[in-house]
Amino acid sequence: MSFPSRVIAVDVMGADLGPGEIIKGVVDALCDGGDYRVILVGDRDIIRENLERQYGGDCSRLEIIHTSEVISMEEKPLQAFRTKKDASVVRAIELVQSGRASALLSCGNTGSLMAGSTLKLRPMEGVERPALATVMPTLNNYIVLLDVGANPNTTPLQMMHNAILGGDYCTRVLGIEKPRIGLLTIGTEEGKGNEVTLMAHEVLKKISDLIHYVGLIEGFQIFRGEVDVVVCDGFVGNILLKTLESLIVQLKAYIKEEFMKNPLRMLGAVLSKGVFAALRERLNPETYGAASLLGLNGVVLKSHGSSTHRAIRSAMKVAVSVAGQEATHTCHKKINLANEKIM
Repeated sequence: MSFPSRVIAVDVMGADLGPGEIIKGVVDALCDGGDYRVILVGDRDIIRENLERQYGGDCSRLEIIHTSEVISMEEKPLQAFRTKKDASVVRAIELVQSGRASALLSCGNTGSLMAGSTLKLRPMEGVERPALATVMPTLNNYIVLLDVGANPNTTPLQMMHNAILGGDYCTRVLGIEKPRIGLLTIGTEEGKGNEVTLMAHEVLKKISDLIHYVGLIEGFQIFRGEVDVVVCDGFVGNILLKTLESLIVQLKAYIKEEFMKNPLRMLGAVLSKGVFAALRERLNPETYGAASLLGLNGVVLKSHGSSTHRAIRSAMKVAVSVAGQEATHTCHKKINLANEKIM
């Protein structure tokens, strides 16, 4: 599939905070500059109303594609995708399928986005199911965590695919040539974990000549910088991601509460303002903005349904950086070789 140079399709409907928040984030991202174009997909009147209020007029870098339907968060993903042919997420996926867009960003129904993307774009050769991958900060660098929710019932074979896809994504996004890949479980000793994890561990050991598999890791090792890619099933990954994001928000509240307890602490807070600003930026989930749906013949990114315009602005940067960059030829080759090894 050939893509035009960096055209981002944005599904503006179906998010918790409404189209206005998404459009504001897109507008802010465009104001930051960059050589790319955006196609806003959704209700034309709502889009134009928000653009007029936020932009004050038309923009040559923006195009609008009108849709008459929306898939809500409560709807059954596959059924909704098949019945609502003119839903914004459906049309946005079709833009990537046809080659009009080089990446898609959506805050809508995760299940519909995944089901629709899988049906329309199809998994790359050798891959059973796509996986959601997100970038998170560690002590010294960043890690790629997957799957964070695309497939709750991940099989050992799919976890093997995810390890290869995650390693390739880590190289493309973080620039790490030989990423260290770890499998998340409850202990590093052999035999620790549930049946699926232990089977995945054996599979990954068999393909250690194709990837830099460092073995089993525990939760406390994730942020020490001991690995570059963390592989887990989509059920565990989604809980882990949402728990960490909630914890970061709660920690901010705790710190603020403690500093406000007396004047001396308040003075210390003022003197440490720069440190806390840098820490807030580093730990803020909105800094990264989007997770990538890996393993498809096309680039699809998912942001939280409750994403603010700041998160969308960050997500747009991610979308632009990976637009048109599907898995590498080396990744395709590794997946085919890995499949041959374990079949």
